[in-house]
Amino acid sequence: MRRKTNSIHFRVLAFMLIYILLKLAGGTLGSLLLYPITLFVTFLHEFGHALAGILTGAAVDGMRINPDGSGYTVTQGGNPAIILMGGYLGSSVLGNVLLYIGAHKRRLTQMTLNGLSVAMAFAAIVWYESPESSVILVLFALALFFVANRTNWDQDVLMFLGVAAVFYILQDFNVGPKSDLAMYQQVVGIFPTQVWMYIWLGIAALLTYSNLKALFRGAW
Repeated sequence: MRRKTNSIHFRVLAFMLIYILLKLAGGTLGSLLLYPITLFVTFLHEFGHALAGILTGAAVDGMRINPDGSGYTVTQGGNPAIILMGGYLGSSVLGNVLLYIGAHKRRLTQMTLNGLSVAMAFAAIVWYESPESSVILVLFALALFFVANRTNWDQDVLMFLGVAAVFYILQDFNVGPKSDLAMYQQVVGIFPTQVWMYIWLGIAALLTYSNLKALFRGAW
């Protein structure tokens, strides 16, 4: 059991190193290899908006994932403040959940990847906004379904998606949620946009730190 646990630690560290090297030193090739991660994080961000909307009683009318990595979600009703937070903070929560399941819950990895593929296909069809967006989501859904049901890579793929997502979200804090933060400041007020940006970053960083601390507690 100890050897198996250490194997998980080494694999997570390897995924961290791979992501950091591709992001910081990979150049054009690194950006190309991480392009699916960009689209995946955009989906988590928009899906976070949608979930926050559903949980606060909103109707989700559409979701769009663009080839350039941008996106939007259309909701009606619900709590605007929670829906806006659901993008950046929701994607951070979802990314950390994927990492946690991949590292701690081997028996749930296949189910989780299948769940992600179903969620993407659902968004592509029910929350349809454009042909491009639906093609991206369906292709991603098929890829995850294939990994989950036709390979033995489900745990490693889920851990890498989780690691890459949480790191991407942390380093993208001053770009990704920019429009959400501006709207959040208008809805909630209290602090300037810049202050809210660092509050959101702090929450996401604390969540990721706690997740990694639990993962590596007692390692070696």
